[in-house]
Amino acid sequence: MGEPLRGGRGGAGLRIAVAVSRFNEQITRRLLNGALGALRTCGVPEDQVDVAWAPGAYDLPVVAQALARSGRYDALVCLGCVIRGETTHDRYVALGATTGLVQVSLEAALPVTFGVLTTQTLEQAEARSGGAHGNKGEDAALAAVELANLLRQIRAPERS
Repeated sequence: MGEPLRGGRGGAGLRIAVAVSRFNEQITRRLLNGALGALRTCGVPEDQVDVAWAPGAYDLPVVAQALARSGRYDALVCLGCVIRGETTHDRYVALGATTGLVQVSLEAALPVTFGVLTTQTLEQAEARSGGAHGNKGEDAALAAVELANLLRQIRAPERS
């Protein structure tokens, strides 16, 4: 049995795109700041990170698809915030974002990490965007770097 493959958190040589939803921007901007901070900590050069703003979480898949098809990125970080309201609209938005981003990731064979909060209240969203429950934007960025490195290892010619 060979050595187990693990993606590291070193970001040198990686190019990352962050797609972020403008809806609930008071939360998504906090997620973005967490993601950008994590990418800096991993050593991803600032000029190798692009940020694309989508109107809402439901729109993230089409933005992610365009970024993936550009062929310029090793991973995509997708950030948004869906807060439950008086109707079931939030369920459809969250489901559309989730299934769309999974589809983009699989079709492009590219890490597309899910930093879309789906909460019941604004307070829960605040707690997950730099509050008591950490910053899920940071978590999504760290996962993107780790996955990009893992896929590089798997795809390396010397492994075949």
